[in-house]
Amino acid sequence: MFARPEKFSMYWKETARQMNDIGVGSLVIVGLVSVFIGAVTAVQFAYQLGETTIPKYYIGYIVRDIMIIELAPTFTCLALAGKVGSNIAAEIGGMRQKEQIDALEVMGVDTPAYLIFPKILAAMVVIPMLVIFSAFLGMGGGYFACSLGGLVSDSEFMQGLRSFFIPYNVVMMMIKSVVFAYLLTSISAYQGFFVTGGSIELGKASTAAVVMSNIMILLADYVIALLLT
Repeated sequence: MFARPEKFSMYWKETARQMNDIGVGSLVIVGLVSVFIGAVTAVQFAYQLGETTIPKYYIGYIVRDIMIIELAPTFTCLALAGKVGSNIAAEIGGMRQKEQIDALEVMGVDTPAYLIFPKILAAMVVIPMLVIFSAFLGMGGGYFACSLGGLVSDSEFMQGLRSFFIPYNVVMMMIKSVVFAYLLTSISAYQGFFVTGGSIELGKASTAAVVMSNIMILLADYVIALLLT
């Protein structure tokens, strides 16, 4: 896959197309998931505080940190594994079944490099952007949940968002997003590239791509948490 491109313009056009499909095409689902996760986190933590003496502004602090450290990268990539991963597996698998990959190989094209590398590169660029977008929307969802539900005042929630900020948490979020992006695209591309049989096998390959991507993302999440915290 990591081979020198035969023609850089071909790779650039394919990478740009994949960046548009993965990034712009996933904004809606990432936005919806992030807003509701942030809102539910704020509501649940406010419930856990109850009548304790812990300051109410800790709700904003917890929502911010849990979105940055865990929920934004993990939930975003789990959702993208279902949307983007299945699309990649189906697209490459369909080309394999229609013998389009064989035709490219006869023409002398390095098919793993041309078909897979632009997808992985695009995902590793765009998905971290989506994770940052998710983190901001999650905090916004928590803010609106607290404001509309009267759980905490706006000033207290904003105070929590600004309190005890550790920049290293953002670094950890970006590392997770890049690793998860590589996992979900490479696993999905592998499942599609080596599919055999007909439409039933293609469906199984798409399902396997999503399941294996989710498992590996969760496993990598645990390993990265052990290494970086």
